[in-house]
Amino acid sequence: MPRKKLPKIDDKTARMLGSILRNLRRKAGFRAVHAAALRPECPAAQQTIYAYERGGLVPSLKQFLELVEFYALKAPGAPTEIRFEAVSAVVTALALPAYHVTEAMDLIARLQAQPKR
Repeated sequence: MPRKKLPKIDDKTARMLGSILRNLRRKAGFRAVHAAALRPECPAAQQTIYAYERGGLVPSLKQFLELVEFYALKAPGAPTEIRFEAVSAVVTALALPAYHVTEAMDLIARLQAQPKR
């Protein structure tokens, strides 16, 4: 069966994901993208991070989660409170249409058997 081409992610969603990543980067103590990208633990290249933060490119869910984990758990000197921000970032991202999690939850609800009366 041929794969369907996924619909383009709308600009508003792309910018929101970028904003989430930019805010986490800054709270992790990286004022500039290149400072984060220079770290060996950073899961993305400088240009990729720029593209995500501008909303020009939407990260896969895996890439998004890797960046959140890097900023919250692997960035040297990141404040402990960033973990709360990271949880919020993941919850927000999963609710956006980019990752289709809400569609999956709707399907699960439809697949469950109706209770017998």
